[in-house]
Parts: sequence; C-alpha cells; structure tokens
Amino acid sequence: MSNATSAIPLNELGEPFYTGSVQKLYAVKSDDSVMVTQTTNRGSVFDVGALFEIPGSDVARAVFRHVLYSEMAKPEVWKEVLDGIRESSDLDSVYRDELLTGAMDDVCERGARTHHEGMIDGVSGEVCHEGLPETPSAYNVVRKYQILKPESTVFLGAHLYDYSKFPHEDGFVIPLEYIVRFGITSGSSVYRKYLKMGEAARKSFEQELGVSQALEAWKMLERPVSDCTSKFEPEDRMVSKQEALVMSGLTGDMWVKSGKMAVLGACFVRHLLDKIGLRLWDIKWEFAKDGEDVVFVDTIDTDSFRATGFVEHGGERYVMNYNKQSMRDYFSIAHSDWTDAINDAKSRAASEGVAFTELLKAGQEAGTYAATPEVAAEFMAVQVSKMDLIKDHMLGLRDPDEVKVALLAAGEDEIKFYEGIGKLDEFRKMNGV
Repeated sequence: MSNATSAIPLNELGEPFYTGSVQKLYAVKSDDSVMVTQTTNRGSVFDVGALFEIPGSDVARAVFRHVLYSEMAKPEVWKEVLDGIRESSDLDSVYRDELLTGAMDDVCERGARTHHEGMIDGVSGEVCHEGLPETPSAYNVVRKYQILKPESTVFLGAHLYDYSKFPHEDGFVIPLEYIVRFGITSGSSVYRKYLKMGEAARKSFEQELGVSQALEAWKMLERPVSDCTSKFEPEDRMVSKQEALVMSGLTGDMWVKSGKMAVLGACFVRHLLDKIGLRLWDIKWEFAKDGEDVVFVDTIDTDSFRATGFVEHGGERYVMNYNKQSMRDYFSIAHSDWTDAINDAKSRAASEGVAFTELLKAGQEAGTYAATPEVAAEFMAVQVSKMDLIKDHMLGLRDPDEVKVALLAAGEDEIKFYEGIGKLDEFRKMNGV
C-alpha cells in the first residue's frame, strides 16, 4: 500500500462499486491495488440476502477482522498456536507431524499473508496498520484480487461448470470455500446430509471427511477435518477433495498448502476464542493465489464460524451459539413455515437450473410460500449484547474472564426468550445436550 493511501477520509469515498447483503466495497482513487470494505449492521442466513440488522455489529465485525488479521501477521502469535497444537493430547502424532510441516514453518518465520491492510479511523481517516485506531470504524482496507468465475455449460440436461481457465491465471480468488470442523453441530449442513445417507454411504462419507467414528451432534472429532464447497456457482455445492484440487486452479503442492493453512487458521481463531470461554466448532476460509503463495482473503468475522458456550438453565444443559447460528435457529424455531418454503425452493432449483431465490420470491408473491418474517426486538437485544461483548474482548476493553461470565448470562437470556414464547422444547431439540 503506497504512502498516498495512508489516509482515506470517509467523506471522500464516493459511492460503493459493490453493495452486497452484508457489506459494501469502495474504490480507492489513489491506489487501484486496494479497496475499502464497509461492514454493515445487516445479516444474512439461508443464502437469501440481508434479513435483519444487529445495531453496532458493523463496527464489531470490522474490529474482529482487523484484530484477527493483524494478529495473524505476527510470527510470535503463530508460535503460541504451534505450542498449543504440539501439546494437544487428542491428536495422533502422524496427523500432527503432517499438519506442522511446511506451512506452519512459514507462518512461524514471517507470519501469515492476508489481504488485510488496516482499519480506517472513523474521525481522522488515517489507515491504522498495526494496533487499533483511536476511533474504530466499520471500514477496513484490503488488497484486491481478481474474481474469475467458471463458465456454465450443459451436458444432456446436466448443468455443469468449466474451470479450465483457472490454472492459466494468477492473482485470483480461489473458487472454493474451505470449511474446517473441530466438531459436529446439530445445524451443520454436513450433519444434515449425513443423516439422510444409508449405512454404506455414511462409511464412504466418513472416509472422505477423514474421521474414524460415526458423526454425532455436539461431539468433538478426534482431529480437525476439512471439506470444500464451490464458491462461484449459483448454489454452494460440497465437492470432494479430488474435485476441489481440479477446480482450484492450483498445483497439487499449492492446494495441499491451502488446505493446511485453512486448518492452521482455524487453530489460530480457536486460540483467540479460548480466552473468553468460547468453543470453536467450525469455520470457513477463502484464499487467493498470489504467485507461488496462497493468501487469506476471507471477510472473516463472527458470521464465518460457529462458536459456542455451554449454559445451565432449569437443571438442563444447552449449547449456546455466539454467531449467526443463533439467527438461523431463531428463524427455524419461530418461523418454521418460512424456512420450509426456502428448503422447498432450493429443492426445486436443483432440478430446474435456476436460482432458488427467484422461485422463493415468485412463491411469496403468489401466496404459496410464507412471507419473510421480522425478528423479535427482545431476541435482537440479546444478539446485540453478545456482539458487543466479543467486540470489547477484541478491543481489549474488558478482562477476558469478565467477558466469559457476561457471555454466559447473555446465553441464559436467549434461553429465557424461547421459554417465554413457548418454544423451549424446539430449542432443546436443536441445542440441548
């Protein structure tokens, strides 16, 4: 990033060149190699676009990204992560040795490469590269990488995607999302898929994931496992590791490195969350190819992973989510007619070759699908509290042990909400342990 862009006054950004469901992107006139990301208060679940707003979450999520990526650039923090992996008693030595070979040596020597350049001070407009600006904002500066999309084609009625151009390009976002799982949650897509399989298919799926036991909800795996989904197709599609390698446009060695970096990055985030008593279950990453290296480029924040605590209430134990899984649960429990409509539209879209959002909208207009619901104010207040607590931890404003206690209290408030609307049994089915 050049000296000319050491300051980016917010009032000079102009109009965004991209407005997504949860963020906006702005060009930087003085430096075409970077762009500004504005995190918004809006949230999205079930791939249907922005559905709700959590006040203050714009700055909270931007702070999380800035602090996380700033820490990931520091070799000394990676050495702490390395020590944690070495001391982990639940990892077999063969897996540990393979994970710590190559990529871990690089990050312990020079830190991880990310697209993050810094956060813009909300008042002065100065770009803070290290530490935190005096006035944290919802605006971060990131390095740009080109977006290449596969070409759509049809073979005897089957809708396919051609990735053949990717190996000949550089400086592009790899067309995959890497998902790393430390355990299985009741709401995870991989678990729902697993439950629908027969015994033989389950065994094959377990082998593909790299686990030796049957999958169980709210149970930690014997080691982290990873899988990939497509990124630039109309719907996310789980792909095998073999297909992911071909789709990626990377050499075999580079793809292996990207896979290891996804797992190591997950261990890094777990290291941060452990301090406030949150257990990381899974997380997704995105990368870019930059020469012979892979670079973290995801807009990572609390919406990108599942982190939980365990809350006692009424003599029972519940898993409590501290990310947008709480919002997914809310819609599934309080507005199941609407989530049923989404699932039906997705099922139809898979066979009709069109975006499910078009089918959902048409069904709502015709009255055959339930209308998009609003979020209860009482429930939203709990989500604001949880988001603010995590932000305060990342900003260093509150003692980690204090945040840990307050997060558990917020979790109990969420349980009381479901109790108050007569839906505790439904919540228990999803999150009771």
